Amino acid sequence: MDIVGTWTGRTACHLQEALRMTNEAFAEHLGISVRTISRWHSAPEMTHRIEVQQILDTTYERAGEAVRHRFSLLVRPPAEAPPAQALRVAIAVVVRADEVLLVCRRDGGDISWQFPAGVVKPGSSPEAVAAQETHAETGVHATVRRHLGSRLHPVTGVLCDYHLCDYLTGEAANRDQLENADVTWVPRANLTRFIPVARIYKPILAALEDA
Repeated sequence: MDIVGTWTGRTACHLQEALRMTNEAFAEHLGISVRTISRWHSAPEMTHRIEVQQILDTTYERAGEAVRHRFSLLVRPPAEAPPAQALRVAIAVVVRADEVLLVCRRDGGDISWQFPAGVVKPGSSPEAVAAQETHAETGVHATVRRHLGSRLHPVTGVLCDYHLCDYLTGEAANRDQLENADVTWVPRANLTRFIPVARIYKPILAALEDA
């Protein structure tokens, strides 16, 4: 049984709720006025006089187990919701000789060129997602060479993991026509004609220069 150190308007009203009594019935049960019960509801932080504290102690102690259990649930602070996981995306920068693989996204009425990417679900490996989504979107098999870094995307606010990938095999084709308008290899020197340089993660540009 929970012990109530000090009865307040709020805890007294919780006891009333646990007893499933109206204001009138609760007032009669305690031997006090209905006006007093109404004041408890309007002033939840108020502390009762010692005589009322004793009355409430006795009422609670004599209540049945079901009533005390309901009271315990009512006074217990609500559990904090687990923090939401930020949306995380694995992005594959796939190179083949002097070319890099791009997909043309359908984003509402807009169309924009981007690197292949996929959402990383809890427990999944970003490296595996980068390779799997590249194949699912384009038919190209690739392997991750190294991690280029992470950032919150300046436009979408999504957490992005960037991976430099080496081409293995497969012909580039649009295998997700609902999401994408096209798939193509572009010369690395022409990348900024497809994606504005301000939107490209700087370590990508450095890695492509070194590749």
